[in-house]
Amino acid sequence: MSESVRSRYGTDSDGQMRRMTRRRPPIDLVHADGGPDDRGLMIWIAALGWPLSDALSGSGGHRWAGLALIAAVAVLYAATLRTVFDARYPMRLPLALLAAQTAATAAALGWLGRPWLAAVGVLGVAAGAVAGHLPRPGGGIEWAMLLVIGGATVPVTAAARLGGLAWDAAISALWVTGTAALVTAIVIRLFLLIGMLRDAREELAEAAVERERLRFSRDLHDLLGHTLSLMVVKAQAVRLVAGRDPAVAAQQAADIETVGREALGEVRQAVAGYRGRGLAAEFEAARAALADAGVEPVVRRTGPPLPDAADALLGWAVREGVTNVIRHSGARTCTLTLRNGGGSAVLEVADDGRGGAPRGGHGLRGLRERVGEAGGEVAAGPRPDGGFLLTVTVGTEEFPA
Repeated sequence: MSESVRSRYGTDSDGQMRRMTRRRPPIDLVHADGGPDDRGLMIWIAALGWPLSDALSGSGGHRWAGLALIAAVAVLYAATLRTVFDARYPMRLPLALLAAQTAATAAALGWLGRPWLAAVGVLGVAAGAVAGHLPRPGGGIEWAMLLVIGGATVPVTAAARLGGLAWDAAISALWVTGTAALVTAIVIRLFLLIGMLRDAREELAEAAVERERLRFSRDLHDLLGHTLSLMVVKAQAVRLVAGRDPAVAAQQAADIETVGREALGEVRQAVAGYRGRGLAAEFEAARAALADAGVEPVVRRTGPPLPDAADALLGWAVREGVTNVIRHSGARTCTLTLRNGGGSAVLEVADDGRGGAPRGGHGLRGLRERVGEAGGEVAAGPRPDGGFLLTVTVGTEEFPA
């Protein structure tokens, strides 16, 4: 990971390290992949247009001083945002830049008057960006955040009064600076929380897959370990007595065949238990897995019961579809719909996530092959209104009742 995307951390009261931010592209609340950045907040520099217009008009005879202050505030604002969103810089640097911007804005407001009231909003956004990246306490009031916001709000309010502006102008400076700072800080903290929740959901999904893999490995070992060991011992016996006692060797070989057939049957039963538990069991497992991953499950089922083979096949499709939703979609809701009637059954697994198909996996390919062998069809792709839709259609008359 490059330094430009290295996480900035804060320490809570329990001594645990928590990620505060990463420099990432902007995101929306649904897919939560990062958060606001310096480029997104740079638009507020346009508020300096009011004092710029006043300076260019030469009002008060301070054109060049006004232009110099505008340039200084703009540069300090940009530098504050740039450094606070990039973890390569220590937090004390954006704090120092914010202090300098506060001083320049307060001086301009007190000296040049009302046209500079628009600049306090720019200061508020910068203060909120810095406050939003401060280390989070374990609980209680966030005094550091309030101190930073107050450190920007109080000087410009005092400068407005000391510069001769009326109380309404001073209150406007107080309100605009404080509100802009609080809103910006809260938005940044919200996106950081969303990112933490997204990471936790991905970790839960990976942990669930890993537990299933370990369970399969353990069950397979318990199932075949003894049987294969017995087959090896009997094969060694065949090799040792084949030349001396063909009858004994033939009996041992017959035992190997019997044990092998029994093991094959047990493996088929185990695989059937993993891949085809049936719709009822898969729907219940899907509800639990989706809820654990932070996805709201919705299950709808209409029509009569399915033949056993069709029930097992669609149960396997439910497992594959739900696994992809948990691992790849970033969805908030997953809807499982089964419609049985008219000689066919249709299963739909729909989510409101990113709408992209999983890359590099063989699950959907294997599902198409398995359903195709049964004369059914599989369709998968993005939904027109967002999200992803997996549709599996099988003819129930093709399966014995």
